[in-house]
Amino acid sequence: MRFAVGVVAVGLLVFVPAGSFGYTAGWVLMGILFAPMLLAGIVLLVFKPDLLRRRLKAREEQAEQRGVIAASGLMFTAAFVVAGLGFRFGWIGFPTWAERLGAVLFLAGYALFAEVLRENEYLSRTVEIQEGQHLVDTGLYGIVRHPLYAATLLLFLSMPIVLDAPLSLAIMLAYLPIISRRIANEEQVLEQGLRGYRAYERRVRYRVIPFVW
Repeated sequence: MRFAVGVVAVGLLVFVPAGSFGYTAGWVLMGILFAPMLLAGIVLLVFKPDLLRRRLKAREEQAEQRGVIAASGLMFTAAFVVAGLGFRFGWIGFPTWAERLGAVLFLAGYALFAEVLRENEYLSRTVEIQEGQHLVDTGLYGIVRHPLYAATLLLFLSMPIVLDAPLSLAIMLAYLPIISRRIANEEQVLEQGLRGYRAYERRVRYRVIPFVW
């Protein structure tokens, strides 16, 4: 049901402002966004249903995180609507090679996301400490403390490129302060409730991008 609602919602946000189903870049995004998502959902349902259940949990207990989610929703809505309007009115776009590169980067972000799911079975969608949770500090977590957000950064910033919408890319840059706020609050929770996390922070210095942030 959530998958179907997501398909319809994104379709409406992209194609209604575009005023046409001839927005090819919109169909490309729909394909590379939802086809892997459906496949991943089926795999998790069969092999890791508990992880899928945690990923579907959407109710945040942290007031700080509810504000982050609201800001993210506004950002996505604005970016998709502006992309559709850009197609309708012929606003400035990206060269074809950039759109193709954007699709490659988007799929690379999905692959990174899948690896994070494989490495961390406690990967909840909400900020919380789960019963029996232990610190994961190997693999991608030995490089940056939040590889999931590295994956989402790659996914979200490549979306407007796939959609051929430079103005939407400018809107999506708002994800940087949004994710920074989410991480700051999340790390406070982890420092207080997850054994060894403070030492992990000293050992793995970078949060999202190696040698940068």
